[in-house]
Amino acid sequence: MELTVADPKGLIREGYAIEGISLGECRSIFLDWALSLAGGSDPREALRVLVSHYAPGAPGHPMNAVLTAGLVAPQSPVRRGGRAARIASGQGKP
Repeated sequence: MELTVADPKGLIREGYAIEGISLGECRSIFLDWALSLAGGSDPREALRVLVSHYAPGAPGHPMNAVLTAGLVAPQSPVRRGGRAARIASGQGKP
C-alpha cells in the first residue's frame, strides 16, 4: 500500500508535524484518519505503512503509541450479566 492511500488526507503526516502535540490530540487525529480511509481499505495494512514510514524518524512521538495501539487486535468481549451470572453469584430468584 502506498503512503498516499494509507493517509489520504495527510492527517497523520500533519499530526507528526505538530510540535508539542498531546496524546489526546493524536487520538483525535487518529479517529479522523480512520473515518477518512477509503471503503475497502485495510486499516491494519495502512497502519503498518504509516508506522514504518513515520515512527523511525520520530522516536518518542505520541502518535507512535496511538498508531501501534491501533495494530493490536481488540480482546474478545466478555459477556456480563444474564441468568448465568446471577445464578453463579448467588443472586438467582428466591
